[in-house]
Amino acid sequence: MANILVVDDEMGIRELLSEILSDEGHAIQLAENAQQAREARAQGAPDLVLLDIWMPDTDGVTLLKEWQRDGLLTMPVIMMSGHATIDTAVEATRIGALNFLEKPIALQKLLKAVQAGLTRAQETVRAPALAPRPVVAQPEEAQSAPGAGFAAPNPVAGIAVRGGATVAGTDNHISLSFDLPLREARDAFERMYFEHHLGREGGSMTRVAEKTGLERTHLYRKLKQLGVEPGKLAKKNA
Repeated sequence: MANILVVDDEMGIRELLSEILSDEGHAIQLAENAQQAREARAQGAPDLVLLDIWMPDTDGVTLLKEWQRDGLLTMPVIMMSGHATIDTAVEATRIGALNFLEKPIALQKLLKAVQAGLTRAQETVRAPALAPRPVVAQPEEAQSAPGAGFAAPNPVAGIAVRGGATVAGTDNHISLSFDLPLREARDAFERMYFEHHLGREGGSMTRVAEKTGLERTHLYRKLKQLGVEPGKLAKKNA
């Protein structure tokens, strides 16, 4: 998960980008103008910034220059605009912007640019020589056991095997075939995951949202996509 700052004076754009990137597992901070963006940056550098060029008080290129001048341009910045010229995009890149996205932003272009930016940020962090990891002594049994060095599963977890796949459960045995295509396997796991939490929380969307770390609107959409019906699960576990 990455911390991403979205700076745009249009509420609809902010909310849309926040929803999309939250669904990707990122933590989103929103700013509707340059001043709010300055305040957010003063609290610490995000992992990535999506910065609109045309804003009412201070435009994005000017803010980018400020950060560059003050030594605050330590994170990847992706510029956004629906009206910018090629010259503006080139200038922003010269100052230090990583990329430029033209509005309306296509979903795949957005996700690809964000991934590239986060990869660049990770490479920058890894650039200095890393100190060797400390070696943690393990009991002889743990060292000789297969898969030593990995966390041991919960002793109460149930394990089921089917088609060469092993999946850990909590109280009950569940099974999931690794022979399935990736998307189907992921959907099957997510379906079991949400059904488990819904059953455990008596169908309470508020508590499930807290448990899973999703906003309620995102949770509703995810359940609908997976074909999970909270009402039926609540009645079933009543």
